[in-house]
Amino acid sequence: MSEERELLRDTVAALVEKHASPEAVRKAAASERGYDEKLWAMLCEQVGAAALVVPEDLGGAGGELGDAAVVLEELGRALVPTPLLGTTLAELALLSVDEPDAELLGGLAEGTSIGTVVFDKGHVLNGNIADVVIGTDGETLTQWTSFDAKPLAAMDITRPLAAVEAAETAPLGTDPGLADTAAILLAAEQIGAASKCLDLTVQYTKDRVQFGRPIGSFQALKHRMADLYVAVQSAGSVVDEAVAHPSPTSAALARLAASEAFSKVAAEAVQMHGGIAITWESDIQLYFKRAHGSAQLLGAPREQLRRLDSEVF
Repeated sequence: MSEERELLRDTVAALVEKHASPEAVRKAAASERGYDEKLWAMLCEQVGAAALVVPEDLGGAGGELGDAAVVLEELGRALVPTPLLGTTLAELALLSVDEPDAELLGGLAEGTSIGTVVFDKGHVLNGNIADVVIGTDGETLTQWTSFDAKPLAAMDITRPLAAVEAAETAPLGTDPGLADTAAILLAAEQIGAASKCLDLTVQYTKDRVQFGRPIGSFQALKHRMADLYVAVQSAGSVVDEAVAHPSPTSAALARLAASEAFSKVAAEAVQMHGGIAITWESDIQLYFKRAHGSAQLLGAPREQLRRLDSEVF
């Protein structure tokens, strides 16, 4: 990873540590817009999070997909609810046309406008607060100039979703493979969340004393946590490869690996924490819900397997 990208990661991590405690995340998720508007403004103004993939001549930072992936991974670690993923995808959609709309891109890059891409009308990221909505059928893109949105009551409170229906649309152009890009970025976020979930579990096993010794000292738990570490690191390598060399195959592999690793870590975290893990006060239940919600978002793991089957056979 480049020095600039490491600095970007550290800057986002510092903001998250200072402004996105578990209590702050819950408060933001319960707010009217579903995210902390002050933190979002800081991410956009101090980090340029919403401008990373937009070229400099269109008001952006002129970054790459890997820059957005780094930020999403750090936000994922703390389950920080932000409109970054949807906004980034909307920007990439607008940038794929011959003559990008500079005004729309400018608002998105500044963070004053919220964007999203509709892959599934019933589960749209930040669909209820989006200003710029792009629809895709996998082949062509359309801008939804008028639409109706209805917030959904999702299991994962940190992931605002909405059902969105188009009223008026305008054609944009050919889909550049947004589903694959979305899969890669979501996988990066999943790796961040899985890593933090494992960290919390390891720390808990060091603090929790049973039979006069920390439960983390028992060999059986050591082996299980070692297996989880390998699973997260292996999945992270697959995701890093997809970020560096995006393709339909690498995107499917990244999503499958990240979903499996995160779901495995979250399930084991519940087991190792015991009954407290499924109480509202515990943060582990939030990671458990995010793991299962993310695995189904933008295509379930079985769909990724079907795509890989079609590539191999």
